[in-house]
Amino acid sequence: MTSLPPSVTARRATGPAGRPALGPTARRLLSICGALLTALLCALSVGASPASAHAALTATDPADGAVVETAPSQVRLTFSEGVLLSRDSVRVLDPNGKRVDTGGPAHVGGRSSTAAVGLHSGLPDGTFTVAWKVVSEDSHPVAGAFTFSIGAPSKTKAKVPSDAGPDTAVETLYDIGRYAAYGGFAALVGGCVFAGLCRSSRPVQKLTVGGWVTLFSATLLLLLLRGPYTDGKGIGGVLDLGGLGDVLSTKPGAALLSRLLLLGAAAVFLAVLFGSYARRAADGDPRRRQDLAFGLAFGGTVVSVGLAATWAMAEHASVGIQSALAMPVDVVHMLAVGVWLGGLGALVATLRAGEPIERAAVRRFSRLAFGSVVTLVLTGVYQSWRQVGSWSALTGTDYGRWLLVKIGLVGVLLAIAAVSRRWTARLADGPAEATDEATAQVNEESEEEGGSGESGGTAAEPADPVRTAQLARQKAAVAKATTLRRRYGDLARGSLYRSVVAEAIVAVVLLAVATVLSGTQPGRAASAGAKASGAIAESTPSVDPISVEIPYDTGPKSGRGKAVFMLDPALPGDNLVHVFLFDRADRPVDAEEVKVSLTLPKKNLGPLPVTLEHLSAGHWSAKSFQLPMGGTWRLSLTVRTSDIDQVTETRNLKIGQ
Repeated sequence: MTSLPPSVTARRATGPAGRPALGPTARRLLSICGALLTALLCALSVGASPASAHAALTATDPADGAVVETAPSQVRLTFSEGVLLSRDSVRVLDPNGKRVDTGGPAHVGGRSSTAAVGLHSGLPDGTFTVAWKVVSEDSHPVAGAFTFSIGAPSKTKAKVPSDAGPDTAVETLYDIGRYAAYGGFAALVGGCVFAGLCRSSRPVQKLTVGGWVTLFSATLLLLLLRGPYTDGKGIGGVLDLGGLGDVLSTKPGAALLSRLLLLGAAAVFLAVLFGSYARRAADGDPRRRQDLAFGLAFGGTVVSVGLAATWAMAEHASVGIQSALAMPVDVVHMLAVGVWLGGLGALVATLRAGEPIERAAVRRFSRLAFGSVVTLVLTGVYQSWRQVGSWSALTGTDYGRWLLVKIGLVGVLLAIAAVSRRWTARLADGPAEATDEATAQVNEESEEEGGSGESGGTAAEPADPVRTAQLARQKAAVAKATTLRRRYGDLARGSLYRSVVAEAIVAVVLLAVATVLSGTQPGRAASAGAKASGAIAESTPSVDPISVEIPYDTGPKSGRGKAVFMLDPALPGDNLVHVFLFDRADRPVDAEEVKVSLTLPKKNLGPLPVTLEHLSAGHWSAKSFQLPMGGTWRLSLTVRTSDIDQVTETRNLKIGQ
């Protein structure tokens, strides 16, 4: 059995998989990057789970919990920003759960931040439930419910699930699709730019085509899931073709469809880039190559800008202040991300495969990446100002905190990139020298083995299968050794590979954080929503909870004491009621029965009985009592201490004034 020469079998400083062992510094660097990736991905899985409420409900007519004397002709909702409506965006249910709204919801006066739906005439008295579900203009679903009463609150009302958000499985798949779409875009754009300006190779082609496939698959998945995601349906809603038609009529649906069409053009671009253009480059004729260069540059720019615009036209950039400027800035920002991070992946793929790459090509990418970083910083500063709006929102909102994480990751990435640039300057041109003794020896043995069967002019004897398998293993080992020598042939090349891998790991986390940011309510919008809620709260009369001490005497000596009536928060709407009874020694004392009712004489409303529950000795309570409106209410408190001994005391209470 012939063995390989020592130059192949005894490679210097190899690891268990045949790869050169990493030094202590490199191992620490990769360990830190791996820990960073794990920790941040765990944080992302927690931070991305809550539904993103980008449009907040700021006002309703009738108001939540209000009691109106006559039935309104419509129900109107006002949001903090524009919303998209569907057929079932606003549903009004009577106390028995039957729908009483008529027609589809519509914007009021052309204002996209409003929604109104008409009601049937002749509605009965009772409590009505309004369930609403809309989509923010930046594509995120928001849902909720509130109640109002006609005449007086009823004992029954329609029950609406408190969590009307997307189905868990649909939401998970939709988030995966969003992550994959961003990653596919970066690989597609960055790979194309790297192949056209730096170096085209088989690994770069695989990365770029993989990015196209990922982006196409993710976009198709998002388009199919868009209906169930916004309507709160299960995964079965994917088969609803009517729902797909509704999705295509919305801005996010049109953006996804446009992305699919642009990816068709991108497929033609890839075929030319890695086909005709690559062959002409291999021929070495610069004139034939330049014939296609201009067309590829123009077509690639148009397709890339169009793909980036499908995000800008349907997400944060299209909503809020200065949207006309924010959308083109967002397009430039995404293109810079793709060129930098996708090109970084192409460089990793090239170095890992051991492909020969000139120092000039690496330096060309280094300059390209530096320009992308400068663009990212400039556009990122503008986007941060536009989306955050204030220093307090930077630390006081989820968007601001995730933005700080993103800024920190960019800083880490720049620090590693500086190390990569240092090794790029030391990179030698070309890989290790040509074929070594091991390659020559294996080839000679292979030729001898193949020619031995024809000696003497007689019929060829069948080759020894054991020997054939041995030669195949030797050839594979030589090929692997050659690849590793190309990758780690000199200190600069090996160090560059490890630093670029570290960059790629941080870049993956950075892309994930950017995806979470795209699904998080911007700090400026969150602050505006909080201010709107505060304004509503300030416009509502605010008083301390009412506590009234009422002496009572039912006749017998044991029937003397005092009652303490408490109403919290003593405002129109839902209230908590407590009644405490004490004897003359201030000890809790029970009674046969305690009854409470409230009457509003000025509006001829009431008496409204309060259903009390006996909780403990001398303590009765009602956890929920709907007070229809403010005013001077008359409290009637009845205490019965025996079958015949009882007394009713009254007091006037100013509620909500």
